Formats: sequence, C-alpha cells, structure tokens
Amino acid sequence: MDCAAVHGWCCKQGLTLEYVAYGKCVGMAELTTISSTWTRRQIFFFVFVWLYSSIAPAAEVQVTVLDRDGAPVPGVAVYIESTGASALPAPATGVVMDQVDTRFVPHLLVVQIGTEVEFPNSDIVAHHVYSFSNPNDFMLPLYKGDAHAPVTFDEAGVVTLGCNIHDNMLGYILVVDSSIFGKTGQDGQLTLEASPRGESNVKIWSPRIKDKGESLTRSLTGASNGTVAFKLSEKLRPPHDSTSGAIQWSDY
Repeated sequence: MDCAAVHGWCCKQGLTLEYVAYGKCVGMAELTTISSTWTRRQIFFFVFVWLYSSIAPAAEVQVTVLDRDGAPVPGVAVYIESTGASALPAPATGVVMDQVDTRFVPHLLVVQIGTEVEFPNSDIVAHHVYSFSNPNDFMLPLYKGDAHAPVTFDEAGVVTLGCNIHDNMLGYILVVDSSIFGKTGQDGQLTLEASPRGESNVKIWSPRIKDKGESLTRSLTGASNGTVAFKLSEKLRPPHDSTSGAIQWSDY
C-alpha cells in the first residue's frame, strides 16, 4: 500500500495529512506532520483499520451437514451470506444446467444473483424446459442442442425445473445473494473461504431437507475454530432417482 493511497484516504475523512517521501516509500515512517483537530494516535488507528481491511486474508470455514442419525449428507448447497449490504463480484460465466438421459445435470445447481445459465439439451430427444418459480420463471419451448439463449437469474431463491415432455425430469437452481458457495461432498463436508469483514451467516439448502427456518442458518461470528455443523432433526426425503419413495412434484 503506497503513501499516496493513505494520504487520499485521510483527505476523504476531512483530515490534513502531510508526508515526505525519502526517495522510496517506507510506509508509515514517512508521515511527518499532521495538522488536524484529530490526534496522531486517532489517525494512525483508523489508517491501520483501513489497511488491515484491505489486505486481510480470507479465512477457511469448514461446514458439516449430518442427518438426524449422524450420517453425512452429500449434495447440500452451502453458502455464506453477509448480514449487511455488500457489493458482489461479477458472476461466473459459462454456467450450465445440462439435460442428459432425461435428467437435469446437475440435479442441484448453485449460482450467484445475476448469473446467466445455459440450458443445452445433450439428449437425442427434444425437451421443453420451464419453471414456474416466480420471479425467476421462464420457458424454453421444445428444442434440441443449443437452440436457446442463456437465462439470467436476477432474484434470490429456489428455481424448480421441469420438462413439459418428460414429467419425471426434476431439477433445481438455487440463486443466492453471495459469491461464496458450493455443495457438500460424500463426507457431508465443504470448505469455503470467507472474508473476515463484517458479520455473515452460513446457510444450507437441499430439496431432500425437511427442516426449515433458523435451523438451516448458523452465524459465523460464533463459529468455533472456523467450523460450522448442521445436525438435521427431520428425516430426509429420498433422492429423486431412487427406485421407491422418490421426490414427487406434489412435495413442492
């Protein structure tokens, strides 16, 4: 961080900060005189906080999701959401929800608000993809291949996908107000990198989870050693592709 940046920050705070360059920037040692109603100690404190917030490294957060019997739950969406207003980076590009063997692949896709999602049809049969999940509802009439432009999802929430030709096809897109997200592995765990700035919550979602409300949210403020655990209390719905008791449209 150069001294000009520090000087610029102080000016924005209504401070007058004079500094001398000794041929080479050596940081705060270059600050020589301060003419302000603020004390030198106050200015150094706020400059330190500003510098730290701009260079503080991301911290790892390990999230574990277990069912009511203590078994790991794979494929659960996990995301870290700030409790205050925060600007998100540009969303990822080239995000795909494919159609393979009359299935949506992946079954659950997690994306940031504002993401464009492509819906190619890799099957030899035609599909008619749609969602009635307001306000992210859309319709892609009967097609094969890459006949349609990507769909942009501008609102957070669950988008349930279906096909007008194949009633067994069921998929989900979880649109989140976050750039930090992923899905648990077979061990029911996921490690994410979270910014140390501000307060944040860890949230989870899966079409298999019956638990609702606050039980699916944990505060990062109280996280112990960067670990967050979710122990579900309700019995899980079976996977959609199971041979018996599979998730039905009537569940949603």
